[in-house]
Amino acid sequence: MSRTDPSVRLTEEIARQLDQLGDRLSALPAREAAQVLARVLEPDEGVLSRVTALMVAGAHFVKDHAERGALPAEVWLALGRAANELHDIVLDLDEHTDTLRTLHTPPAPAAAPVPTAAPLVVRRHR
Repeated sequence: MSRTDPSVRLTEEIARQLDQLGDRLSALPAREAAQVLARVLEPDEGVLSRVTALMVAGAHFVKDHAERGALPAEVWLALGRAANELHDIVLDLDEHTDTLRTLHTPPAPAAAPVPTAAPLVVRRHR
């Protein structure tokens, strides 16, 4: 595949944008950074899940080639293991995505305390 192949160009563009996102993340205010991280970690539509799906597709592709003898079986095993581990990471991080979402949600304004009746104490002076 040449560098002019659309798939190679797309891969390079995605890598460049991920680098750019990483650079921006460190400069964002905490709430915005949390919002970005929550989106990256979103278990169904997030960046990490999509990278995992890409690795799964790659493992299937490599498996077919390994079964025909075009690639060593070790390549398929390594790619399959990486896809499985990424999937496990997505599941582990899923429980923390809500925490990140709540961090980027501005706190509700504190309501003024409702006045409560206080017992009056009368002191007698003798």
